[in-house]
Amino acid sequence: MIPDEKEISYKTSNSYSTLNTLTEHTKTVWLVCHGMGYLSRYFLRYFKALNAEENYLIAPQAPSKYYIQPKMHVGANWLTRVDTEAGIENIINYLDAVLEAEQIPKAINFIVFGYSQGVSVAMRYLARRQLHCSQVVLHSGAIPIELTGKDFEYLSHKTKVKMIYGTEDEYLDENRIQLETDRARSIFGNKLTILPFEGKHVVNVDYVNDLVS
Repeated sequence: MIPDEKEISYKTSNSYSTLNTLTEHTKTVWLVCHGMGYLSRYFLRYFKALNAEENYLIAPQAPSKYYIQPKMHVGANWLTRVDTEAGIENIINYLDAVLEAEQIPKAINFIVFGYSQGVSVAMRYLARRQLHCSQVVLHSGAIPIELTGKDFEYLSHKTKVKMIYGTEDEYLDENRIQLETDRARSIFGNKLTILPFEGKHVVNVDYVNDLVS
C-alpha cells in the first residue's frame, strides 16, 4: 500500500532576536535573515559595530533547529526542497507577525538584509508582501528561481540593491557567480551595485558597516 500524506493547520510559536532599542533617535531599522546553521541571536554579532543609538536590528529565527556535528551546536534551517511552498507560507506568516509586533515607523531608513539561505527568504518576502525599503542586501545567496523583475517593479527608484559575495566562496564557482550576477542585473537593473570581496562564505562585516555610512 502507498501511504497517504495529509495536511493540517495548527497554531505554533517562534522566537526572534533584536539588537539595540528602537527610539526617536533611531535612523535605520534592519530586517536581517540569517543563513543555514545560524541562530538569530548569534547572527546579530555581525552587526554589533553599528552605531547602537542609530541602528535597530530585527533578526527572525529560522523555524527548523538541528544539531551540528561534531560539537552538537544548535543551528537552524529555513526551508528544504520538501514541502517548499507550505514552508514559504509559514515563514511569510511568521515574518508578518514579527513586523506587526515591532511596528516599524514608516518614515525611516529600512534595510532588508539576507545572508546565504536568508537571501531566498528575504526575496520571497519582499516579492509576496510588496514590502517597501530603502535598501536590499543580497549577501552570498541566490535569488529564488521563480522570481522575476516583475515581482520587484513596485520598489521605488530610490531603493538601492547591493549584491555581496566572496570571490573564494566555497559554494560558488565562476559559472555560478556569473549566473547569479546576470539574474540580479536582469531583475534590479540600475538599482544594483555588485560588491565582491576577497574571502570565503562569511559575512563581510566591513561591507555591513558601510551600508549606513
